Amino acid sequence: MATTADFKNGLCIVHNNELWTIVEFQHVKPGKGNTFVRTKLKHIKSGRVLEFRFDAGVKVELARVERRPYQFLYKEGETTYNFMHTETYEQLAIEKDLINNPGLLKEGQTVEIMYHTDTDTPLTCELPPFVELEIIEADPGIKGDTATNSLKRAVVETGADVYVPLFINVGEKIRVDTRDNKYSERVKE
Repeated sequence: MATTADFKNGLCIVHNNELWTIVEFQHVKPGKGNTFVRTKLKHIKSGRVLEFRFDAGVKVELARVERRPYQFLYKEGETTYNFMHTETYEQLAIEKDLINNPGLLKEGQTVEIMYHTDTDTPLTCELPPFVELEIIEADPGIKGDTATNSLKRAVVETGADVYVPLFINVGEKIRVDTRDNKYSERVKE
């Protein structure tokens, strides 16, 4: 058991008999009344975000989770993804809905799979914050059309669509933010 004083971003707790992670929190001491903690909680399985108020000092149950490094091997069918533990070489197949952004996952990519240690079941699969991918299909940019922040659709090597600036061409490598599927920058060779 822990109290609200132990809250930190990324902490996994049990709330209403379900697993949630703390996305953000804020201790609030109003002029009148008791101190409380305002939190944003993200449901582990569904990804739903909930705002909740805890009274200061209330006890909460911590969920024991463990992050393990895995390497993506291959996709089997439309919904099954196969991974290999990078230290024990144990293989694991998980469903597509456990992966935070499966469209940006390429073979050989290293990810972290979060396990619930009490039941030893995988909860989520998280890609690194940024991945480097090659553009395989994009419309050509129009010369001189750089005054606005215009974007064009491009297809990366994993088959996912990413909107990129007009100056990005086929064959270039770009860095993509896996949290929101957006272009970050061009990778310099």
